[in-house]
Amino acid sequence: MFRTNPMLLIDFYKAVHAEMLPKNITKSVSYFTPRMSRVKMWDKVVMFGLQGFIKTYLIDYFNEEFFNKDFDEVIGEYRRIMDATLGKDAYRIEKIEKLHKLGYLPIEIVALPEGAMVPMHVPMFGITNTNPDFAWLPQSLESLISAESWHPMLAATVGYTYRQIVNRYYEKTCDDNIEKARALGAFDFRGEECTESAIKAGAGWCLSFLNTATVPTIPYLEQNYNCDCTKEPVAFGSPSTEHSVMCSNYAVDGDEATLIRRLLTEIYPNTSFSAVLDSYDYWNIIENVLPTLKKEILEHNGCMLMRGDSGDCIEVVTKTVFKLWDIFGGTTNSKGYKVLDSHVKAIYGDSITIQRCEEIYRILEENGFACSNVALGVGSFSMQCVEEEGILKPFTRDTFSSCIKATYCEIGDNPVPIFKNPKEGGFKKSQKGCCVVWKEDGQFVFKDGFTWDEAVNAEKNCLETVFKDGKIIKEWSLNEVRQTLHGGEF
Repeated sequence: MFRTNPMLLIDFYKAVHAEMLPKNITKSVSYFTPRMSRVKMWDKVVMFGLQGFIKTYLIDYFNEEFFNKDFDEVIGEYRRIMDATLGKDAYRIEKIEKLHKLGYLPIEIVALPEGAMVPMHVPMFGITNTNPDFAWLPQSLESLISAESWHPMLAATVGYTYRQIVNRYYEKTCDDNIEKARALGAFDFRGEECTESAIKAGAGWCLSFLNTATVPTIPYLEQNYNCDCTKEPVAFGSPSTEHSVMCSNYAVDGDEATLIRRLLTEIYPNTSFSAVLDSYDYWNIIENVLPTLKKEILEHNGCMLMRGDSGDCIEVVTKTVFKLWDIFGGTTNSKGYKVLDSHVKAIYGDSITIQRCEEIYRILEENGFACSNVALGVGSFSMQCVEEEGILKPFTRDTFSSCIKATYCEIGDNPVPIFKNPKEGGFKKSQKGCCVVWKEDGQFVFKDGFTWDEAVNAEKNCLETVFKDGKIIKEWSLNEVRQTLHGGEF
């Protein structure tokens, strides 16, 4: 992981704003808000990732790379970079020196609960200074907070969207004891922007599902969301082949049946696993090879998942279920839908968009099959963009126009509400003054126009203090976040 002085984790102009602020300013307040949605199916976004950011950056990173380092080293590095790139006369070093000598971040953050579904325009969290000498600091942290916040929230919203599809079809076609959280898995690690991005996207996904291929997501959640994979279900992986395995064995044996038999009887006699079967001729394996291995499959103490990895995923998955039924049979569940013999299942780990997921379930339902006959994987495509009405919409910070805007300051002891209201950009209008957020008919709503003291002392304000003066004040466990998001029905 790249490490540097955290006061350099800024856009250049943040280094000079302290001197531009009103004289005698003693307090500033800013709010992080989703201002609009560019995806029609979404009018809310999942509040998630702030706690991980606070622990990772505002506590650990700042302590290790700033407060706990030698004064001369920290200030010298800041001065070296700024002198050479911004100019000696463009900024003042005194504020950075003063912050280091203080020894902690004089910041307070108030936030909605992690896992909350937040409508557009409602502030998700606010940030202010707790020491009158550091009114410049909240907005100085804007670039870092924004860069670290929008992606986990988007990934959590993606996961939640898939979970709603699962809930709807499982409730109709599957026995009630079939676990919805195991229906889909994430396979996006290699396609994310970087390792850090993959880990946080995986964490957002795991608010709605237990299956992921991204191993480091688990220690990330343990470190930041008070969970333990040895004591509770944080996330699970599964054994699976890949093309290098299938092709190398084929090169040696001249067939694919040899490896499949070995997987069933020698390597995983008591473990479920998936095997990718389309390295050469997928339907030949399904229609001609599997029947020759029927004895080994039915005697296997586990489930073999048949994985296609090319072609029309909707056709491949649904047709596989139909053919597995013809070969292996199964039972009918309490809701009247067919369930494959427990030794076999279909899986597809690529190209499962939101629309394709729903279409696969619809076809299975219409043909009398429980949707639990398939396991679906969501890759990097669906974690990074969505297709609506034939238009591909990549996910960025601007998917929800998420931003941090200053809305209030105090000059001496005098409260001053501030706001922006561009004539040509209505959605960019900010709040004015400090905000109170509460629930009305199950939905978050807000009102602005308050002083800081009025807002934080308001009886119904759901924005609670979660961080103050270098210490975390309020924490959420992974289980609490999941239950908040899913109304206690994770």
